[in-house]
Amino acid sequence: MSRTTPAGTPLGDAFHVYDTTLRDGAQREGISYSVADKLAVARHLDALGVGFVEGGWPGALPKDTEFFARAAAGELQLRHAVLVAFGSTRKAGVRAEADPQVRALLDSQAPVVTLVAKSDRRHVERALRTDVAENCAMVADTVAFLRGEGRRVFVDAEHFFDGYRFDPDTSLRVLDAAMTAGADVAVLCDTNGGMLPLGLAEVVREVAERTGFRLGIHCQDDTGCAVANSVAAVQAGATHVQCTANGYGERTGNADLFAVVGNLATKLDMPVLPSGGLADLTRTSHALAEIANLAPDTHQPYVGASAFAHKAGLHASAIKVDPELYNHMDPAEVGNTQRVLVTEMAGRASVELKGAELGLDMAGSPEAVSAVVGTVKEREAQGWSFEAADASLELLMRGALGEESPVPFALESYRVIIEKRAGADAVAEATVKLLVAGERRIATREGNGPVHALDAALRAALEPSCPWLADIELSDYKVRILTPGGSAGTHAVTRVLVGTSDHHGEWTTVGVHSNVVEASWLALVDALAFAALRTRTPVAV
Repeated sequence: MSRTTPAGTPLGDAFHVYDTTLRDGAQREGISYSVADKLAVARHLDALGVGFVEGGWPGALPKDTEFFARAAAGELQLRHAVLVAFGSTRKAGVRAEADPQVRALLDSQAPVVTLVAKSDRRHVERALRTDVAENCAMVADTVAFLRGEGRRVFVDAEHFFDGYRFDPDTSLRVLDAAMTAGADVAVLCDTNGGMLPLGLAEVVREVAERTGFRLGIHCQDDTGCAVANSVAAVQAGATHVQCTANGYGERTGNADLFAVVGNLATKLDMPVLPSGGLADLTRTSHALAEIANLAPDTHQPYVGASAFAHKAGLHASAIKVDPELYNHMDPAEVGNTQRVLVTEMAGRASVELKGAELGLDMAGSPEAVSAVVGTVKEREAQGWSFEAADASLELLMRGALGEESPVPFALESYRVIIEKRAGADAVAEATVKLLVAGERRIATREGNGPVHALDAALRAALEPSCPWLADIELSDYKVRILTPGGSAGTHAVTRVLVGTSDHHGEWTTVGVHSNVVEASWLALVDALAFAALRTRTPVAV
């Protein structure tokens, strides 16, 4: 039998960080993990250092059954975490050893089993259609059977807080049945997600005092309090906390693993991850978002790209003196970074700090700082936005510092034509005329849209002098229609953000104009200028 306690965590078995991304998190709308995905998620969670990884419900879902079979066959080697199988107690009137679902839990070969048990009398009577005595027998029999087979058992007391409010004696009776039969942890579940921190902590504290049992907590986020409720439960005595990566889960989700761990480790000084694990929070969060095929939440606490981003000039002035004045912690502790956003709200300090972030000495050139501040404010009033377009901002700063433009050409003209023929798709054709190193070049290319065609023609004209273009690709394209002053129609302008990437990274540029093609052209030119800057081989015009 595999080990049943986490390895390498400073608190050992005294405190459990329990992840249920592969079961409860997978219930989020839009997530559908393949078995390969599930194995990859489990490996990331193990590398982070969580104590327990709940792999799913073997016997109930074919993919989960296959996941446990492949894990048992050696495809999943865990260094820190213990693999957990989730399932239900035996059915009413059936012996535990004869229940196929209980048997499937054993067949999974998981060393730990988490059983879900009804702890609200209304659910026992209306959903299970049995009585409290039989429900308690179902819990006790299943726990005792699994314990007899060498499994460690946790029990999720489903709907505990609602049930405790309605009939506390029944809820406690269910816990007693589980723990007396040999369960290690009684997990109090806020299944409907309706609790608030003070009330939840009061119940956890009261149950701990009345029972003396080891308690865990499992919170849904329907009130937006899942993280706060989980931390409050730990402060009230819970030593086992269940979470999901990035808060994935049914309805509004579950307690976010990364926010809970961040709070426990940095605010309560609880070393809940192995040494070095905390610094992997941001990387792991983003990796798991990629596997789920969801965009990372930029505003997510601790690990979001905006978690330590500062926009207001007042903030930047204080950060310039001491970063701790506007950061609640050092971003590096959780693998994140501080960012300064230069916008119309920015002052001189914002520009100086952003310059330092980009490796530019703006502080040594007050005139350049003034020029950048003035240009940013003027352009943002026209609809430009530099906070998401660092590459365009860096080009602006370098220009203010007197650096030669890295744009590898001078434009003579461009033309874009859209042709639609009956029975055929519309085709865009673009022609560009450029001066490159004193040579006039003309290129024409087709594309599935005007921007695609324009990008292709521009590249075709430049490639003989810019071989690095082969490594550059357009990775993202966003368009937003702006209506300054609330006007619309012919007064509207278009803002285009272009994402470009090479083997070393990605950058974003911006263009704004009343014509979407011209806005796109401006962003494309900046994208290629920044690429030329990165290669440090600008072509003379």
